[in-house]
Amino acid sequence: MEDAVRDWLRPDGVPTEHVTFAHGALDLIGRLLSVELRPGDAVAMEDPGYHHLLDLVTALGLRTVPVAVDDQGMRPEALRDALRAGVRAVVCSPRAQNPYGGRFSAERRDALVAVLQEEPDVLVVENDHASAVADAPLHALAAGGLARWVHVRTVSKFLGTDLRWAAAACDPVSLARHDGRMLLTSGWVSHLLQETVYGLMTDDDTRALVARAQDTYALRRNALRHQLAEQGIPSHSVSGMNVWVPVRDESAVVNGLRSYGWWVAAGARFRLASAPGVRISVAELEPSDAVRLASDFAVVLGESEATYGG
Repeated sequence: MEDAVRDWLRPDGVPTEHVTFAHGALDLIGRLLSVELRPGDAVAMEDPGYHHLLDLVTALGLRTVPVAVDDQGMRPEALRDALRAGVRAVVCSPRAQNPYGGRFSAERRDALVAVLQEEPDVLVVENDHASAVADAPLHALAAGGLARWVHVRTVSKFLGTDLRWAAAACDPVSLARHDGRMLLTSGWVSHLLQETVYGLMTDDDTRALVARAQDTYALRRNALRHQLAEQGIPSHSVSGMNVWVPVRDESAVVNGLRSYGWWVAAGARFRLASAPGVRISVAELEPSDAVRLASDFAVVLGESEATYGG
């Protein structure tokens, strides 16, 4: 399985000398942070960012330091501010960022690497959670020659949510600390699970299905963004399965859309210091339905403006 993981990561420029496994990305990230940091230490987190990661960091007794994102991921100047504030680790997504939908360009990756090289002792965790269906090339921080780094991938977004398996490439210190702690808990990742993942990853029919899924998610994401733009509603997402829509009053929009039969997520659960918004997941949104959703969204925004002033 290690050779298969190396074959999976190497074409994207990720160094693969040291690889390991875990029971999903959150499992690996939580274990790494718990052995690297102590309660009260600070972690730089995307803002807005994945709510389960934000909750995990808090549950470990760590402090979150927000790093603003845009369509290209973390902003270098915001990351530099977080490093100057004394963070001990950085957790980010190189593509399909949840909930904003950003992805690293080559230029943004290089700018972030230059900032991170100023603090070589900081652990950089790169969560490539949607890799095969992200609809964006990978420009990995892991390829930038950092001293402390981890690049983690899972398969739950495209092979099945119950396949609680993750693979990671990392520096040798991170490998030793992660695997040492795992030996004291679960011991290893089930070989039956690893064989199942390997069988699916190397199956031609499954590969074709995953490729179709990537194209379908991109079609649905772009269809919704186009229809929102037609209604004069700005949105963000250049990769992945989520669209972020800035709004002034999250509750009014969420409740208003619910009255039309739509369920979207209030941005509060994803935000640290960033402006309000809502997250729309497009994985099951047919392009034909995007027309109605965008139209209903425009009506709700108008009602919100009239009732709440925004």
